[in-house]
Amino acid sequence: MKLSTHFSLSELTKSETAIRKGIENEPNEEALANLIILCRSILEPVREHYGIPFVPNSGFRCLELNRAVGSSDKSQHVKGEAVDFEVPGIDNKDVALWVMDNCQFDQLILEFYKEGEPSSGWVHCSYTLDGPLSQPVPRILSQNSVRDFYFTPQSVHDFLVYGFG
Repeated sequence: MKLSTHFSLSELTKSETAIRKGIENEPNEEALANLIILCRSILEPVREHYGIPFVPNSGFRCLELNRAVGSSDKSQHVKGEAVDFEVPGIDNKDVALWVMDNCQFDQLILEFYKEGEPSSGWVHCSYTLDGPLSQPVPRILSQNSVRDFYFTPQSVHDFLVYGFG
């Protein structure tokens, strides 16, 4: 089933963990509707901008799968509102900055990115209809000497002035 011009349901539900553990990773109607909105609001603009085909690393995760990968029960992946992705050949920081400047989102995280290693980490982005978009306060966290960078469009000025801190 196509969710948008370039993305399919199977791409946003595929999981090696689900396959290994025999978990049925099927979204309900609400999560399916959220995945369509997520594709049209985040993934399609990225695909069209870079002109490079890519398959998301992780999209929808049923609660059982989400628990199996060690994620929170409150993860937006469970509701079909979040996606993790990379664009081949493009620095993940550049992708995150492009999304920050050009898309509306609920949360944008450059996860496990190492400065100077363009293909390190991945971009996590969410879109929800349940709350304000692009409003969270930006946060920078440390995890085992690797940083996650949280962006909002309002943080562009601080990023440009102060960098990653």
